[in-house]
Amino acid sequence: MSAAAETEAVIDRDYPVTPVPQHARKGFFSLMVVLLGFTIFTPTMLAGAALGQTFALGDLLLVILLGSAVLGAYVAVLGWIGARTGLTTVVMARYTLGTRGSKLASILLGGTQIGWYGVVIGTIGELTAQAFGWESFAAKAAVMIVVSALMCATAVYGYRGMYWVSLISTPLILILAFWVMFRSLDEVGGWAGLAAVRPDASMPIAVAVTAVVGTFVSAGTQAPNWTRFGRTGRQAVLACIIGFLIGNGLMIFFGAVGAITFGEGDFVLVLFNLGLVGWGLFLLFGNLWKSNADAAYSFGVAGAELFERPSKTRFVIVGSIIGTVLALVGVNEHLPQYLGLLGTFIPPLGGVIIGDYLARWRRTQMPEGEALPRANWVNLGVYAVSCALAWVAGEFGIGIPPIIGVAAALILSFALARWSPRRSVAA
Repeated sequence: MSAAAETEAVIDRDYPVTPVPQHARKGFFSLMVVLLGFTIFTPTMLAGAALGQTFALGDLLLVILLGSAVLGAYVAVLGWIGARTGLTTVVMARYTLGTRGSKLASILLGGTQIGWYGVVIGTIGELTAQAFGWESFAAKAAVMIVVSALMCATAVYGYRGMYWVSLISTPLILILAFWVMFRSLDEVGGWAGLAAVRPDASMPIAVAVTAVVGTFVSAGTQAPNWTRFGRTGRQAVLACIIGFLIGNGLMIFFGAVGAITFGEGDFVLVLFNLGLVGWGLFLLFGNLWKSNADAAYSFGVAGAELFERPSKTRFVIVGSIIGTVLALVGVNEHLPQYLGLLGTFIPPLGGVIIGDYLARWRRTQMPEGEALPRANWVNLGVYAVSCALAWVAGEFGIGIPPIIGVAAALILSFALARWSPRRSVAA
């Protein structure tokens, strides 16, 4: 390694391409705060809004519980692997797909996060302009650039930056969200009134569970980016369950209640409609700041793996600029459906990593310096087949596509592990 690279490696204390050493590991509370900050995400309410318009309260709670349990279990297993290996998702992909095959994972995960980063930046600009009645593009652009700079700086600061932002903002956001929920319940006569509401639309249970799982299954595939800082696998599992089962489930439920009572799932817009513009903006900025900082961090570590650099900083900055430009030119308005489609192809990656880890790496924990093949064609083939199965399931309305993709990838990679390229002696 060159002197410049060694210096860069020392500067970046987030270890984007190497295992997190024990002295840098964090406790359970720290992991829980960061993961809750990741999943307390207001756009998730939109999925809840769709469910609130199609299910009575009892069925709604059952769908949210089932979907959140599936999501929480999937992310918890990945989080457990992250804590045991100390590696990010994209670096784990080196051991699963090969040193060149892993570039597919870095492009897929990093590129998707840049796209969502741009979507969120554009959303903040539009909602802020709506709150203040601004019609000038310059005003919207200024908001987008300023908030992007804050999010970028938080991600550059790393795990510690996201921890402190989450620690301060998440409790306040949850208090505000619960207040809006109880205010919403007043509109329908409390819990009894909410239970008495009968929806005028319908949705198959499988589709509804898919909506719940799909809210964060793609982002959850990158949970190891944070759980690798955990001291034990048990801490990581519990933090993932709290973040993805409880935190994500709450946001879906909040969105459903808002849709039933006010006809609007996003609590930011509910607050705007109630005339509480200041609190609405606080919820908007506080919530999306920490969530988008996580996205910036994710494409930073993906870039570090893709270009094999020891620091994430330059990739966080470049990715943030690209995402901001996407928002400024309005491309973000056309990205969500495309990025949602990519959600079909991301969960199978997590399934391949889980299956291959359980079959080949559980004892050795993906040791640093292992001489790895350039491409593991067995697992790459498993990944392609699993993506195809998930896509077909979605096209023809068969089962729950994300679960089908993950399950197929996990089972096939585990079963075919004996045919994967054998690990050679450590370099």
